[in-house]
This record gives sequence, C-alpha cells and structure tokens, in this order.
Amino acid sequence: MTATNDQSPQAWPSLKVEDWIDTRDTLHLWTQIVGKIRLVNAPLVNHWWNVTLYVSPRGLTTSSIPYGRSQVFDIEFDFVDHQLRIRSDDGRTQLVALEPKPVAQFYSEVMQAMRELGIETKIQATPNEVDPAIPFAEDYEHASYDADAVHLFWRQLVHADRVMHEFRSHFNGKVSPVHFFWGAVDLACTRFSGRTAPTHPGGAPNCGDWVMEEGYSHELSSCGFWPGGGDEGAFYSYAYPEPEGFAEYPVGPAGAYYSQENGQFLLPYEAVRTAPDPDAALMEFLQSTYDAAADKGAWDRDDLEGNPDRWDHRR
Repeated sequence: MTATNDQSPQAWPSLKVEDWIDTRDTLHLWTQIVGKIRLVNAPLVNHWWNVTLYVSPRGLTTSSIPYGRSQVFDIEFDFVDHQLRIRSDDGRTQLVALEPKPVAQFYSEVMQAMRELGIETKIQATPNEVDPAIPFAEDYEHASYDADAVHLFWRQLVHADRVMHEFRSHFNGKVSPVHFFWGAVDLACTRFSGRTAPTHPGGAPNCGDWVMEEGYSHELSSCGFWPGGGDEGAFYSYAYPEPEGFAEYPVGPAGAYYSQENGQFLLPYEAVRTAPDPDAALMEFLQSTYDAAADKGAWDRDDLEGNPDRWDHRR
C-alpha cells in the first residue's frame, strides 16, 4: 500500500508503519551515512549532540558542518523535492536524487558528491544500532523509497518538533536541542537534573558501550517520537536512571502506558493525531512523564523549570 500526501499541511498526518516499513528502513540507513559525515567533521559536543539532524522546512538537515579551518558545508534531505542537497560555503551545490535505490548506490553517490565539492571524508561505513549491520557499500537489500510516505513522515516530524520545542522552552536547566538521532531513527529532546548518572550498561546492537556511556553520563528525562512501536509510530518518555515508582506514576492522556518491555512510557501516535486537540494531548504526555521522572527522582524543580512567557510584557 502506498501512502498519499493529500492531507492538509495543518493536519497531523496518518501513516501506518506497515505501509512504509521498507522505505523507513532504507531511509534510516541513508540518514546514518549523512549523520556519520557530520560525526567525523564536527567537534564532540556532550551526549553526541554534534552528530544529530534537525527538522527543517523541507526535511532533515545537518546544519553547518566545519571542514578544516576554512570551509563549512551542510547536507539536507529535501522531502519536498526529494533530493539530498549538499552545499558548500563557496556557493557550490551537489544533488543526489532520493528515489528507489540500494544503500550501496546511495553511499557511493553521496561520497562522490562530497569529493566533487573538495570534501574528503572517510566514515565508519557500517551502520550502528541495527542487526544485521550490512556495510553500506555492500547493502543491496535495502532499496525502497516511497516519496509520498517519506513526505508524510516528515510532516509527522514537523508537528512533533513544534510541540517538543514548546515543551523544551519550559526548562531553564541543561536541555538538549530537539534533534533527530539517526542511530535509532527518532526525534528526541532530553532534560537533565544536573547530577551524574551510573555508568550505562550499553547493549545497543553494533554500537560500542562507550557510546552509550557518553550519551547517558548524567541523570536525565528524555522524550521523543519514533516511527515504530505502534500502528503509526509512538511517542516515548523514559528516565535514566529510572527512579523507584516511575513506572507507576499516573500519566496522561488516555492511551499512554508504561511498557515493561521497552522500559519507558509510550503513547501511540494515532492517539495524538485523533485527539480533539493533538498539541494539548502530546503536551500532556510530555509534561506528565517528565513529572514522573522529576518527582520520583527528587529533581530541584524550582531551580530547573521556568516560564517561557516571562518577558512577553517587554517584547
């Protein structure tokens, strides 16, 4: 079944995971290639914030990436015109078509486009957090690209990103950007209590434990959207380390629940999409699950939280 994008841009779109799973898995690997290019060129930022992608008005972007001491470039997945656009600060642009093609071909075309721009980049050319991890240059198995479905997925991200930015604005403490992690193909935002955390045990497939140790070095409450875990994907929220009583904490809206299997709260995307006020439904989930982490974890909420409207009378 092929998804259609004839829905209003203002509507939260419907996209069943089963209708685009092959495309999703191919796109996941394509984002890993682009994310790894950012990884090897950008300096480390705590918790790997230097490797992520961001929702843009046309798709997903790396933002500016430094190359050496005199050049910057960026890479954007354009899910409107379905092109991968690589731009250099000298005005040159290279395009790679987003269309049905094997990961191996996409990888070759992207690296050739980089060379055309004079950007010599060598990445660890094997995917992470997937099993089996087929080297990019050898992967002819994943070759699907349903443009309509990808466009709808991007519209899901646009809406999730918008509400998550509003949620982020209510926190004065250390908080991540709203960003797209290509390892697990999810949009995420993470708040921190300010305290260090026990060493993370790791265990993600084809991913060094040291990667997770960096990501989870400090006590946190993380939320996001993942295109899996439900008929149309799912919103999630978890705490690390998980405080006693977290799983039993009452959260909303209706449809939200704690998954013992996943070790986190989940809210099916369709429960948000079909709610009378989808923004309010998602915000309730984000806030109540954060409350669970902050209350049960004894966070200093008076110091960490704030009102983003506090200067409105001056603006």
